[in-house]
Amino acid sequence: MADQEEEDLRMALKMSMGQQHDPPEPKRSKSRETNAAAGGTEESPEARNRRLQRELMAAAAEKRMSLAGRSAIGFGSASAPLPVVEIPVRGEKSAENLGEELAAEEADRLFSMVFGSGVTRDILAQWSNQGIRFSPDQETSMGLVQHEGGPCGVLAAIQAFVLKYLLFFPDESNKVAANIPTNAGSKVKCVPPNTFATLTEKRKSRALVRSMGEILFLCGSNKRAVIASLSILDSGIEGSAESSKDKIIAEALDGLSIESGCDLQKFLRVNTYTTMSSVIQKIETTIPVFRSRMGAMLFLISALLSRGLDTVQADRDDPSQSLVTAPFGHASQEIVNLLLSGEAVANVFDGKMDLGGGMFVKGISTTVEVGFLTLLESLNYCKVGPNLKCPKWPIWVVGSESHYTVVFALNTTVQDENELEGRETQIRRAFDAQDQSGGGGFISVEGFHEVLRETSISLPSEKLDHLCGVGFIVWSEFWQVLLDLDKNLGGLKDSTGLMGKKVFDLYHFNGIAKSVLNGSQASSGGETPVQRPRLTKLRVSVPPRWTPEEFMSSVPSGSGANDSNKNDAIVEVSKPEPVQHAPLVDCIKTRWPRAVCNWEGDSPSIV
Repeated sequence: MADQEEEDLRMALKMSMGQQHDPPEPKRSKSRETNAAAGGTEESPEARNRRLQRELMAAAAEKRMSLAGRSAIGFGSASAPLPVVEIPVRGEKSAENLGEELAAEEADRLFSMVFGSGVTRDILAQWSNQGIRFSPDQETSMGLVQHEGGPCGVLAAIQAFVLKYLLFFPDESNKVAANIPTNAGSKVKCVPPNTFATLTEKRKSRALVRSMGEILFLCGSNKRAVIASLSILDSGIEGSAESSKDKIIAEALDGLSIESGCDLQKFLRVNTYTTMSSVIQKIETTIPVFRSRMGAMLFLISALLSRGLDTVQADRDDPSQSLVTAPFGHASQEIVNLLLSGEAVANVFDGKMDLGGGMFVKGISTTVEVGFLTLLESLNYCKVGPNLKCPKWPIWVVGSESHYTVVFALNTTVQDENELEGRETQIRRAFDAQDQSGGGGFISVEGFHEVLRETSISLPSEKLDHLCGVGFIVWSEFWQVLLDLDKNLGGLKDSTGLMGKKVFDLYHFNGIAKSVLNGSQASSGGETPVQRPRLTKLRVSVPPRWTPEEFMSSVPSGSGANDSNKNDAIVEVSKPEPVQHAPLVDCIKTRWPRAVCNWEGDSPSIV
């Protein structure tokens, strides 16, 4: 028997060195039950150890042979994809559970892409101490809590998808679905306001798993997803009770730091999956790892490897810059766009922009599931395109100069256009199609006449001569003319009041923990403050594009405004709302330009 074992070990060694041209199937020792049934003796501890060693060496040899034909290009390359594996049977102890190491050069490249060469220890600490965990606070239990600055872009993107499943796909968040499109299944258009009070831990966990799987599969062009883990975690988690996994992982991570590509190469392990069902199943079994303090970093790495490092760099306008920005370690717009759209582009407009001379910069190529709004648009630093501004579901990541939060509605009809908005969209789209200034907001006289024909606008001759007098037409001047042009001439002035006013509710979630006392901001002395995220309900009113005098004079007497309380529906009202302001309102107004917002309590914070 000893001679046979030595022969098996020599065979495994030859296979691993590539000396076997036609490797046979790896030998598997019979189980003790099988030996006993055949009349054999019970396996001794020494023989069992030798058998396990032989099986592991044979499995390692198999893996080396499968990788022998791979090119020297690293794991993240689109032309050299990560090895595809299937989920091991639960409870089976396999060498495959550990995943693959990154090649040293690929690990260095990955670290440099994410953090750059001059990253500080403070930034690394921010990204190494942020798990993907739900808030323990009952009022914000649907939200992911952030304790460190920096990874908020990753958490906010995941949060947006989690809300999509919790609010509009409740059945799907209660099961593991195989290859179900995101627009299939049981959909809900209007969610009861008390939804969050009835959430169970199981439902939240399933929504999180489904969201992470969808994002990673989206990054992999809906063909694959790469899931990153750490080698020091796998061996202790399998078979452990759910309640003890977090403690086991925390102890395993004690003292671990990722400060270089060498550390990534040493500790990181990755596997690739080619079906949504296998991705969901793997994330479900490793969700305690993503809850750990390394969770946000591991998820970002998984997304980048799912996309492929070569493809990520090709997406970007300036691939020499790090994806985590200095000096504060924030997630770049490229990271947020990757998680929302599957492409690591740096811009928020639609499609490509021609800069001349054969140079292009890239934006968002398709409509997304959940969208994006930014304070920078209100400051005229950028223009968010319809692909991000009008997503499939009424959920938006909100960007400020230093933080990412989430705003959402419980009613999908908040994005439905009324007659006025539909007409505005039609005219603006026709105008933009003639705009050759790269978004400058002016068109030629010839282009202007084409806009008038396409949108059936009949301008009086004096207004037409005035607009065309300087040889080009500016949108702002054209818009003012339209506001004063009667509806039956193709304008937007309507004395009947039938275009109405929309009123609806939005909710804003800021996941960064803030000290509070009994629901209020912490003050000196007394109770110990509790760290909790913030959820704010906003009442949003979107009036017509009239002056207040015109609007009030057009409203029939006796019109009631109390109907706006009916099930968050969009209704016609007449009573002007008092105005409250916060930076979040400026973000909301980039989506609904005439919006007036109101809330109770502290102002919603986007920092």
